[in-house]
Amino acid sequence: MQPTYLPWAGYFHLMASVDVFVVLDDVQFEKSSWQSRNRILVRGAPAWLTVPVKRQGLARHVGEVEVQDDEAWRKRHIQTLAQTYAQHPHVHAALEVIGPVLENGAVTLLAELNRRLIATLAAGLEISARVVRSSELGVTGARSERLVRICESLGCDEYLSPQGSREYLEADGDFARSGVRLAFQEYAPAPYAQRGAMEFVSSLSIVDVLCHLGWEQTSRYVRASGAGQTAREDWEAVDGTA
Repeated sequence: MQPTYLPWAGYFHLMASVDVFVVLDDVQFEKSSWQSRNRILVRGAPAWLTVPVKRQGLARHVGEVEVQDDEAWRKRHIQTLAQTYAQHPHVHAALEVIGPVLENGAVTLLAELNRRLIATLAAGLEISARVVRSSELGVTGARSERLVRICESLGCDEYLSPQGSREYLEADGDFARSGVRLAFQEYAPAPYAQRGAMEFVSSLSIVDVLCHLGWEQTSRYVRASGAGQTAREDWEAVDGTA
């Protein structure tokens, strides 16, 4: 998976389901994508929390993208989370681990910031998957061919994919021709009582789940499947241009 900013619960469900989790830090950077932003619940409605990045041209990998080097946005994100979830029972427990990573001005690359947040959150959720960066593997190829080669380079015999990639992975046929089994994630986020929301808003940042449920219940939440629409489909239904 790409290094996402404060990912949603389904991201951690995927991590909890595998032995090796590969962070794709050498893919194309996409402006206004999950790479640099995610959604939280502000006064009962979803709102974006966006990391500002430096303008250095478009043709660059996400691993090369630098965040703005001023401290204002870092403080603003922490304050926004603290104020938004001030009345939630577990906001302090969440910010105790997220805050120090966001405040670390020495972390200047977007992918590294995201990787550290993901690693910190995964540790709190007691997820033990080995995390590898794709840039360290030296694997080439496009689309599913590259994914097969990544699995082979790591000695993995099965690849677990989000549902949103099913169509192109099956159409490409590279997994069918390889010795690597292709499996698909089954995860639907169960509703939980969200303070201030008229109805449940699904697929927000894991921060929303944490502030409502706390670490122990969130750990169980990301490992369980709820009823209804698959989580990936629900996530992709979000208007990414909002």
